[in-house]
This record gives sequence, C-alpha cells and structure tokens, in this order.
Amino acid sequence: MPMQSLALIENWPVPTAAAAVVRADGSVAGTRGPTGHRFALASVTKLLAAYAVLVAYEEGAVELDEPAGPPGSTVRHLLAHTGGYAFDEHQVSAEPGTRRLYSNAGFEVLGDHIAKATDIPFADYLRQAVLEPLGMASTFLADAGSPAKDGVSTVDDLARFAAEVQQPRLLDARTVAEAMSVAYPGLKGVLPGYGHQNPNDWGLGFEIRDGKSPHWTGSSSSPRTFGHFGQAGTFLWVDPDAGAACVALTDRAFGPWAIEAWPAFTDAVLAEL
Repeated sequence: MPMQSLALIENWPVPTAAAAVVRADGSVAGTRGPTGHRFALASVTKLLAAYAVLVAYEEGAVELDEPAGPPGSTVRHLLAHTGGYAFDEHQVSAEPGTRRLYSNAGFEVLGDHIAKATDIPFADYLRQAVLEPLGMASTFLADAGSPAKDGVSTVDDLARFAAEVQQPRLLDARTVAEAMSVAYPGLKGVLPGYGHQNPNDWGLGFEIRDGKSPHWTGSSSSPRTFGHFGQAGTFLWVDPDAGAACVALTDRAFGPWAIEAWPAFTDAVLAEL
C-alpha cells in the first residue's frame, strides 16, 4: 500500500521530485515520483564518501586517528568537520577539534588521503567499496569530482544505501554506530542554511539532529535522527527511533521553499509510519 504522505512532494515548487521511505529491515515502505531519475546530490554525496572512508578504515588502509589534513588533524577530525578547514577553501581557520567548521575542503582532502592510501582514485574506490556491492548502478562521482558535493544518484539507489546504513553488511555495525554518534561533543558551529547551532553535533560524516533548531528534519524527528541534506534540494535522514529512513531528491536548489516544505513532509511521513 503506497504511503499517502509521500504525495506531498507533488506540491513542492520544483520541476522534478522523487522520494522513498525504507524500513529498518530494508523493505521499502513507499515511493513517489521518478525513482530511477538521476539527480545531482550536492552534499548528500558526503554520506557516500564517508561510508567509503569507513570501508577503507575497516580494510586497514587507514586509521581514524592517523594524521590527515592540517597539523594536528586526523581522518576522524575531517569526517566530523573539526579539521579546522574553512568551508570551501583549503585554508585553516581553527585548531583541529576546537570548532565545528562545516567544510567541503575537508572532504576533498579526505578523498585525496584515501586515494593515496589505497592507490586508487577516490571515485573508483567509492564505486568498488560502496556503490557496486550495494547494487547502486546509477550512482557515480565524476572522475575529477569533489567527494564533498559532486555525486549523482537516484532514489532507488539511495534507498539501497538507506537500507545498508540501518542494517550494515559492508561495515561492522559498531563502526556505523560510531559514525552516527556525536564526535567531539559540545562544539558550536554553523549548520548551512540554518545558522549558528550550539552545539552543532555531527558524527563521522553524518549530521546528527539532537536538539538543533531550526532544522531540516521534522518537529517529531527523534534527537537520534542522522543524515544530510544538499544544496541541490536533496536529503536523506535515518530515524532509529522510528525504524525508518527517508530519501527525497529534487532538481531545485535548496532555499526558503525547502525550509518550509521539508519539516512538514517529514512529520507527515513519521506520523504515517
């Protein structure tokens, strides 16, 4: 039976939208829109990139606490946006571990670090480590693309990823539990699009909702909810308390329309679950 709440995407002021809800057991609770349509992911790419980094860690190619990035920074710092890099520039703005500076540059350095450690270009490593094993055949990162923001995918493929994160097969469940737990608690920072947050909690690649307000998830989303949204008008959240995940992809840039539409949509999905 289709989920009625997903029909709300048809009211969004966007040219194209698709969505899916995936239960914790991996079953798809409902879909809406062209789920095989390829969309630019923007920062939702970071979830896939972080997962590839964690595979590299479990394979022994890197350690989470080995140096990466500016002096004093580690792989863990870069995953948690505490390496000290500015948003989009490869310049250091803070001592590692002192502030939550959301950084595309940090993820680009991370991609280079994994490429050097594995002797495989990051786009290829992501494909071999995550995309191919999960059957995400329509997802890719362009060869020279940024691991922070240049992924392309479909709702169908991200539903597979949402199932994996809830019941991991590629990673040890303890690694995923660590990734969705707060790294470096208590740090302030800016959540792009939503302003200063204190604290601005983040795991290893996954943003953690906790008590953030305002936020792109719903008022009924549990504090344990984690995921990411992208400036391309995209998001993926997992709410462990609800036992479900939701993916929504559009082709209109994030803006006031999303700030208004997304929380009500998420609340409707959670209510129907």
